[in-house]
Amino acid sequence: MAYFAFTDYSGKEFVFELRNEQRIEEARRILSGEETMSTHVMGRIRKQKAAYNPGWDFFLDPDTITFFTVAIEVCDSSMDYLEENLDEACGAFLPGCFWCPWSSRLTRELSDSEINN
Repeated sequence: MAYFAFTDYSGKEFVFELRNEQRIEEARRILSGEETMSTHVMGRIRKQKAAYNPGWDFFLDPDTITFFTVAIEVCDSSMDYLEENLDEACGAFLPGCFWCPWSSRLTRELSDSEINN
């Protein structure tokens, strides 16, 4: 497992977990600058808190996370808007619970000590 963070235009941080070795390596290539195309984060939200992602009442299901270059508009939302409208998510707003924040920018990999505190 590895944990990464991204920000959106608000500058707030969102932490997600990756379990798939291929995705972990992909995230590391994005952070190193080796990958410059598919750099935005997408996945299916789960409407519950995750200890590693404080401050948010939802998290991304690790088994659904991918990275993208462009995506359809219907899955785009800021972190704040999603948090404020979480009760409406997974219907007409973010159908299928898929979230693809267009302004997402991978910023860092978290250390074990950051996760276990």
